[in-house]
Parts: sequence; structure tokens; C-alpha cells
Amino acid sequence: MAEDYDKMTVAELKELLKAADLPVSGKKSDLIARLVEANGSDDAASNDSDEDWDDDGDWDDDVALGHVAKQKPVLDEETKAALALRAEQKKMTPSFRRTEWFRYKRLSRSGWRAPHGMDSKQRRNYRYRSALVRVGHGKVAAARGLHPSGFREIMVQNTLDLESMDPETEAARVGRSVGGRKREKIYSRADELGIRVLNRRRDI
Repeated sequence: MAEDYDKMTVAELKELLKAADLPVSGKKSDLIARLVEANGSDDAASNDSDEDWDDDGDWDDDVALGHVAKQKPVLDEETKAALALRAEQKKMTPSFRRTEWFRYKRLSRSGWRAPHGMDSKQRRNYRYRSALVRVGHGKVAAARGLHPSGFREIMVQNTLDLESMDPETEAARVGRSVGGRKREKIYSRADELGIRVLNRRRDI
């Protein structure tokens, strides 16, 4: 049974632990030991019922595991409240547009730029112009820099960058210049360490 657990990812092991109402914290070896111990007690209790079961061989060994939930961060109550408050504030934040964004396509695709010029309608805050970026639009300081899921993003360029990460509070974001072969190695190592990759490609 332990050999089967070794082939599974940390995310899959945590799903089994959640289904058994067991703690999901710790390293992969701790999760496997917890599952083996729980299954040992279940097998002892169900020996009598297994004797009456008839195996006719008409079943498939390769059962699809289905959807595997993504890793969730371990957050305190204060951080959870800050993330919830930031999400509510974001709903009321206007979309900041560059000056004359409606006139030129290249400006509509670019990000925010502060308006300049003495006669700028947007700088003078005319009512029919788009909103200005102001101090009052800032979000909660306790949630600043956090991914919407609650993880703190760490830029990863190779597998060595994953070794110093904390899978309970940090998530990896693979650099866009990383090639496909190295990216696949990063995904495999991240699964072994139980680290969530925020920009995982579906084709790898």
C-alpha cells in the first residue's frame, strides 16, 4: 500500500486525507505514514466483510482519479479576513484607462499612464473622462503582494528555486522564458514537494 502512495502526488494524498477526515499538514512521508496507519486500522475492522466478497474479475484496475483539487495555503484568520476585504474592495474599483484610450487602439491595449499637460481633461478630472489612480484606491496592506488564492508568489527559473520554498504559504510562478523541457522538470519536482504552480500549462 505504501508503494502505491509513493506514486501519488502530494495533492492527491491530501485529498485522501481530507476524505478520511485526517490532518493534511506535513511532508509527503508524513502524509503517507498517516494514510498507511489509517488504512491498517480500517483493514483490521473490515476483514470479516472481505471474506464474503466475490471477485468475478469483471472490473477495471485503472480507475480514473478524476479532478484533483489544487493546493490551498495555510492562512491565519487575519490574513483570510484581509483577502476577503480586498476582494470586496476590488469589485468597487473602477477600470483605469489611459488618456485617449478610446481614440487609438495601441493606447487601449497599454496599461495606465498618469495624464500630463495643463489642459488635460483627464488630469483636471472632467466628469466624462475615466477615473484617475489615487491613494484612496489602494487595497488592504496585510494582503498586499498575495495571490488571490492566498499564496505568496515566488518566481521560479529552475528546480533549485523550489527547494527553499514553503509549500504551505508560497506558490511558484514559472518564468516565461523557461523552455518546455525544463518547465516539465519544474512541474515534476513541484508535485513531489507539494508546491502549487500558478501558471501551469495544460499541454505539459
